[in-house]
Amino acid sequence: MAIQFFFTGTVITLLKRNKLKEFIKQQVANEKKKISTLVIIFCTDEYLLKINRQFLQHDFYTDIITFNLAEKRNTIEGEIYISVDRVRENAKINSVSQKNELHRVIFHGILHLCGHFDKSASEKKIMTSLENAFLLKYFS
Repeated sequence: MAIQFFFTGTVITLLKRNKLKEFIKQQVANEKKKISTLVIIFCTDEYLLKINRQFLQHDFYTDIITFNLAEKRNTIEGEIYISVDRVRENAKINSVSQKNELHRVIFHGILHLCGHFDKSASEKKIMTSLENAFLLKYFS
């Protein structure tokens, strides 16, 4: 069970890595899944834009891209790319701390890997509710 963090062209000092890893493991277990490999890459807008163009054929900035690489249904194996630039900007827009927004985005990626979606309005409502629950648990 490996959770790894990588930083490409950016620095984040808002993470308590060991606490976050343990929390993620607990939440994934609550979803009846097991982590095989999870890589979370913190990057810049430009880095993530290249990925967005190359793999999703989208030509816009985004805060997160999640790749589910699992071959087994109950296994988490994936990569989460997070634009620290977008996290900072979204924190300002939403009047929340960068720390809060960063963790919301991380949890959003975890929820995607657990099988939750946010394409429809009802799915977005559920996703936001789950993100809020994770944030409350994590920071309490």
